Amino acid sequence: MSDIYKFLEENGIEYERFDHPAVFTCEEADLLNIEMPGVSTKNLFLRDKNGKRHFLVTVDKDKQVDLGKLKEILEVSKLSFASEERLQKHLGLTPGSVTLLGVMNDSDCAVEVIVDEEIWGKALQCHPLINTASLVLEVEGLKSFLEKTKHIPRIIKIPQKTDSD
Repeated sequence: MSDIYKFLEENGIEYERFDHPAVFTCEEADLLNIEMPGVSTKNLFLRDKNGKRHFLVTVDKDKQVDLGKLKEILEVSKLSFASEERLQKHLGLTPGSVTLLGVMNDSDCAVEVIVDEEIWGKALQCHPLINTASLVLEVEGLKSFLEKTKHIPRIIKIPQKTDSD
């Protein structure tokens, strides 16, 4: 696993760090009651039907994503969660540690970064490749990080599930 802190410092990307016990879900993170600035996010690592395209989708932690509508926007026939093996292969991460910062391990740029327009432009909370800390990065730092990792984020309105779904 790459050293995220070294990468951030070498590239002049500022962050605020908050150490905490391991958390595996957004609900567990909420129970810690740590006051952090920025938007608490959740990240979905998805794949298309044939496993040829992979997507890292970042949204507000409370958003319930409508995968059926999202597949239409992304122009794929089917969208499902990628396996643990694919998560490890493409992002070098384990379940519970999925983070936007994981694309630093995607040197082939095989993962498409999708960020909800509702949170883009705000400071975001991200795991530093492990789930025992959270980092807060301002939008300029995130833009710089994605540029340095050669990932151009697609900023779109991520569809939310409705009560009728």
